[in-house]
Formats: sequence, C-alpha cells, structure tokens
Amino acid sequence: MSPDPTSQQLDEETPLLQSEGNTPAKKPQTPLPWRQFSMLLVLQIAEPMTSQVISPFAPQLIRDIGITHGDEALVSFYVGLLHSLFFATEALTIFHWSRLSDYIGRKPVLLIGLFGLSLSMFCFGLSKTFWSLVISRCLNGALNGNIGVMKSMTAEMTDSTNMARAWAFLPLAWSSGSTLGPLIGGGLARPADRFPNIFGDSEFMKKYPYFLPCAVPATVSALTWIIAFLYLKETTTPRMNISQLLPWKKRKISPSPTLEPLPVSSSISDKPVPIRALFVRRVLIATGSYAGIALVDIAFRTVQPVFYATPISLGGLGLDTPTIGTILALQGILNGAMQPLAFARLYNIMGAKKLWLFAVTCALPVVALLPTLNTLARSSGIVQSTWYLVVLQVVLMGCTNFAYGISFMYIAAASPNRASVGATNGFAQVIVSIMRAVGPAAANSAFSISIEKQYLGGNLVYCVMVGMVCMAMGVGILLPRTM
Repeated sequence: MSPDPTSQQLDEETPLLQSEGNTPAKKPQTPLPWRQFSMLLVLQIAEPMTSQVISPFAPQLIRDIGITHGDEALVSFYVGLLHSLFFATEALTIFHWSRLSDYIGRKPVLLIGLFGLSLSMFCFGLSKTFWSLVISRCLNGALNGNIGVMKSMTAEMTDSTNMARAWAFLPLAWSSGSTLGPLIGGGLARPADRFPNIFGDSEFMKKYPYFLPCAVPATVSALTWIIAFLYLKETTTPRMNISQLLPWKKRKISPSPTLEPLPVSSSISDKPVPIRALFVRRVLIATGSYAGIALVDIAFRTVQPVFYATPISLGGLGLDTPTIGTILALQGILNGAMQPLAFARLYNIMGAKKLWLFAVTCALPVVALLPTLNTLARSSGIVQSTWYLVVLQVVLMGCTNFAYGISFMYIAAASPNRASVGATNGFAQVIVSIMRAVGPAAANSAFSISIEKQYLGGNLVYCVMVGMVCMAMGVGILLPRTM
C-alpha cells in the first residue's frame, strides 16, 4: 500500500523532485525559453573547447619543451599535471564565483569567466617553458567561474516539467565544444609543418607551433563574451551593484534599499542561506554523485589521449596527433547526439537513480577496453578489429555521460531555496574540481608507473580507474530512489 503523498515526511528517501507518478495530476510541460536557453548553449561551447583543445598535442608539447629530458614515462605525468592544475585552481575559486553570482547576478560573473578563458588560452599558446604553461593553466582555472553559474542559470530558466529536457540539451553544447576542441588541437598544431604552403614562411608559427590551436578557442571565447554582453538576460535579481564590491566605492555608498531589491513580502527563505546550511545530507549526496562521475570521466579522458600516443611496445596504440584528434572529435559527436536523443526517454523509462547507476556501470567496459586494445595491437597491429573496439569504447563513454544530467538535476533540486542555487552549484563544483584535479594526476601517474615499473603487468592504472568507478557507484547507491 503506497503512502499518502501529503503525509510523507522529509527524509533521505524523499524524492528531491516529484515525478509525474507522484503528483495527483500531470502538469502541462512548460516550453523552454529557447531564445535565452539557446544562447546559454552557445556560450557553453567555449569552455569544453578551451579545455579539450590541448588534449591531442599535449603529449608532443611536453616532449618539445624538454621537461622530461627524453624519458617517455614522464610524459603522462606532466600531461596529467597540466590537466590537474586547471581544476586545482578552479576548486579554490569556483565557490566564490558562484556565491558572488547570488549577490551581483549571473551575467557579470559569466562575463568575467569568458574573459579569463580567452586571456589564459592566448597566454598558453605563447608559452615556451613548462612554468609558463603552468601559470597559464592556473590563470585559466582561477578566472573561470562559468561552470556553476551556467548550471544555476539553467535551473532558473526551467521548472519541474521541462528540467529533464533542458539537461538533455546541455551535454549537446558541451559535446560540441569537446568535438571542436580536439579537431582544432589535432589539426592546427605545428601549422608550419602541416601546412608549409600557408605557414611555412611564418617565423612566428615556427617559434610558437601551438599558438594557432590555442588562439581559435581564445577568439571564440572573446566573441561569446560580446554575445553575452549584448543579448543575454539576467536570470536572478541582483542584491547589490558590482561597484559596491570595489574598496574605494564602499566608503562612498551608504546602505539603502537598493542593496536588497526584494518585494516587501520577502522572507528569509528568499535570501541566500549561510554556507553551513549546504552541509546537509541531500546536498552532500547529490554533490557526491556529481563528483563520482566527474572523477571517472576526467581520469579516462586524460589517460585516453596519452594511451593512444604511447608506443604499442610501452602499452599504448602509437597513434599520431591528427588521428587522436579525430577519435576525440568522434567521441564528442556521438556523445552530443546520444544525449538529446536518448537521455529524456531513458530517464522516463528507468528513473533517475537507475539511469545514473547504469551510466556509471558502462565505465567498467570502457576501462577494460584499454588493455584489450593494447593486447590486440601487440599481437596483430592496428587492424580493422582495433577500430571496432575503439568505436565501441567511444559509444560506451557516451552512455557513461548520461550520469551528468542526472547529477545536475539532483543538485538543482537539493538547493535549500531558489536564492541559493548559485551557492549550491558552486559548492558542488568545488568538490568536483578537487576530484578533477586529483583524477588526472592519479590516473596519469599510475599510467607512468605502469610503463616504467610494470606493476601488475603494466595494468596498475586500469586497476586504479576501476577502483574510481566502484567508489562512484558506492555514492550512487545512496541517491534517492525517485526524482
């Protein structure tokens, strides 16, 4: 006998969002605000493009700057470090950006983030030493507050009837950037060598062989900044003017009602809650689900191009940079197609928790295919069956990414109130950024040790990655049964 919905108590088993089956009458679906939402999708392309553009050429870049002194086993370590630095610095700042957006609005923080993406990528392309790469990557992470802010804006543009539909489209934007990034990085790296008729006489391109692929996403970020500035509308009510944050302005501005532009009937429930109010079970579990899938995903994505670039005799596939870029682009295309076509349907069939667990379980064969591919390459070389397995791995990785949309929905629903959506997303992003900082360093260090020391027959890294998947599934089991 099912309990009366009106008599249910709020506990860890209470659905965070009522599903259609738990409501007395089915609500009509609210249309998505496509004009503003599509603009948000376009803006989101800049970030994954910036993040993924270095993946195809990062191993060769590390070799070129000479930091490894010819030790191939160290290439993976330094590539992982470059990826980790972005998320480590982001973890230190992302909550403050998201929390700030609850007060001054989403749009100003979004504009600062786009400016940071553009500036840092131009700096990265002009870097000639490892430490300049480090500074550029840290700048990229520290100035980027877009991740949490965009999720907050999506939550504020939608309601319970169209939220699943909106979250199904967000991965399409991310995948578009993830597709374009590797294509740009793999196709435009070292242009003087690849396109001698066009860039062969350019001393600048010879001196800075990776500037061109970095300049493209930097320019895209600059263009999207203009779009956001001119056309994007604010989705929340700012509680103070950005000028009030400037130290020389604070002494000149006296308290006035403009600091709290709220209706007279507003109550404390309409205001951002203290940080300590975020440390509750439903927020922590929702955040843990996001952190779990992010750890699994980033560990694989940083090992994947290094595995493809590593010689077959050392445990990889020995592919060149353009081929790696093509594979990563294919992965982005398939993921982008699968999310809007299948996510909402699978969500309606399986429910939130089952779909999340199914998605994360798909990561197990994704990891298992890495040593399988190397074993096949050692025995037969790069044959047709090798490419079949690569495609299978890419498809399964697309299934794994279904977990992201579910986690985003859980986090949006877990927010203590609507005024604290930014803080909740910021808190979740801090934890995720820490995981994304740990993941590349841990996985790529394990890959380097696997090559150098041959622990567990060279398979230590895959055992580490399987352990990450199991940890994520352990958190996912704690999610509420329905949403």
